[in-house]
Amino acid sequence: MSMRVLCSFLALVLFGAATNRVIAQAAPNDDILPPVIPWDGASKKLVVPNDHEWVTHFEKSGLSESPSYEETKKWLERLSAASEHISMETLGKSPQGRDIWLVVATKSRERSPAALRRTGKPILLAQAGIHSGEIDGKDAGLMLLRDMTVVGTKADLLDGAHFLFVPIFSVDGHERSSEFSRVNQRGPKVSGWRTTSRNLNLNRDYAKADTPEMRAVLRAIRAWEPDLYLDLHVTDGADYQYDITYGGNGVSAWSPAIESWLNESLFKSYEKDLSAEGHIPGRLVFAANRHDPTDGIVEWHAGPRYSNGYGDARALPTVLVENHSLKPYGQRVLGTYVLLESSLRTLIAKGDELRAAVAKDRARRPKTLDLAFTRSQEEPEIVDFLGVRSEARVSEITGRSYIEWTGEPIRQKVPLIRYSRSVARADRPEAYWIPPQWKDVVDLLKLHGIKVQRRALPRKVNCETYVMSDVELAEAPFEGRVRVSSTAEVRRGIVEFPVGSYRVSTNQPLGTFAMLLLEPDSPDSVWQWGFFHSVLQRTEYLESYVLEPLAAKMMKEDEKLRKEFQAKLETDPDFAASPRDRLLWFYRRSPYIDKEWNVYPIAREPTRKAKSTSTR
Repeated sequence: MSMRVLCSFLALVLFGAATNRVIAQAAPNDDILPPVIPWDGASKKLVVPNDHEWVTHFEKSGLSESPSYEETKKWLERLSAASEHISMETLGKSPQGRDIWLVVATKSRERSPAALRRTGKPILLAQAGIHSGEIDGKDAGLMLLRDMTVVGTKADLLDGAHFLFVPIFSVDGHERSSEFSRVNQRGPKVSGWRTTSRNLNLNRDYAKADTPEMRAVLRAIRAWEPDLYLDLHVTDGADYQYDITYGGNGVSAWSPAIESWLNESLFKSYEKDLSAEGHIPGRLVFAANRHDPTDGIVEWHAGPRYSNGYGDARALPTVLVENHSLKPYGQRVLGTYVLLESSLRTLIAKGDELRAAVAKDRARRPKTLDLAFTRSQEEPEIVDFLGVRSEARVSEITGRSYIEWTGEPIRQKVPLIRYSRSVARADRPEAYWIPPQWKDVVDLLKLHGIKVQRRALPRKVNCETYVMSDVELAEAPFEGRVRVSSTAEVRRGIVEFPVGSYRVSTNQPLGTFAMLLLEPDSPDSVWQWGFFHSVLQRTEYLESYVLEPLAAKMMKEDEKLRKEFQAKLETDPDFAASPRDRLLWFYRRSPYIDKEWNVYPIAREPTRKAKSTSTR
């Protein structure tokens, strides 16, 4: 037995003994993972004995397994039948026909979203299994629901708050389970798959909402209007000491008042409560060099395709939770339990402050909006980091150097690299105009809760439209779509919109989010996600026998055009060598060109003389 395997085995035995459990047979990847750092946290007291009436599958398995979809559903149905404070609702169906369950834990006799809001108590919505191989949150949530209701040790939580819980978001992916789903993760023994049954990643789908699973959860967010939204994950990459990490959207957040509350209230509660229970909490860890934090850790700005970026864009307080994949499953689940409890207690104590922050951010109408960010050019701040010692090894297989983690905890100084420099921005228009043929985009806006007005009469609008040049389609699909890159140039003039066109005002609580969806320079815009591929098609053509005399006539009648053409020949060898490109050059400048070709269909109604800029 290698030293690494021995260390891992001893740590698991110690953890099992401390919780009065026999740890189940190790997963197939234990002997290739880095050594476990021994852990003996106080949160082990949350585990009930095997003979307890409400023991969970996770606890009974020695903290090493997670129940199947059907087992989870049956356990929750039994809990719901036993407690008047628990009910279950289906949010919708997955592509394979499974229900996506929402558990409502409340002392309110009425269970509708409106009824819960009328109580004035804060509402926490937590979801597990958006990546269903990362399922820690499900088992933590089941334990907490039990303890808030039939066991009663946490019953006081429901005196001050309501708890909404999605135990499994990606239900089809959850059932694509095996021992070989996540090679870089230590437990559970059997876990689900990262993507849905249609191979889509739900945590890239918030903005475009292509999947039925995502549309179901977005409808729930709109209906229940939670005060705080938690997205529970497990991370991977480098080894370090933190077992539970969390974060919002950093210094460049679109909702700064909410971001301030998260940092000053919620995250300080997490640090205190998790530390008191023997965990090592920390902010999100994304290594600049994926496998070596010494090169720096990144404070990432998430776009609205991600849960925390989506929440930031729409002023919904949202926390991305990332447990560390190399920590034992039991340690991670118990830490998640503590985090959920801490969230509820902080909401009860400081929920009014959070609601004030939300109101402040929803009232913001910034004149200019930053759409995309890259690495700051400022010198990175140096911060303390609880790392793990690593050694460089030379691979016998590749001949290259790689990192091997030793399991020895160390304290390091590392750069904190912020992605806070704006690389695309736009002035805020009065409104956007969408022609009626693009109703699918309007339906997406409505799904997100953005207010849209349908016009009953035709309307001529003095507006700005974007003409796209340098258009390129991605070489391969990404999340089921072929993304688009381009350069946007503004064209101003009168545009006539027919009956049934839609106007989207930016003077609304979700006006900023509307801009992030509708400005083409925004990375998560409907343009870049490929909702308008058809406008890139040229559908009328001129034959060369017509273009030749047309071009000659145009040159003869326009001296300036002739000089531009000559200059193009002299400076662009590829153009000069292509007869087709020469003729197309004249076609694009002729009155016969399709005036809607490569024109972004959505127009801006400006509040003043405005200019959209991009430095991409």
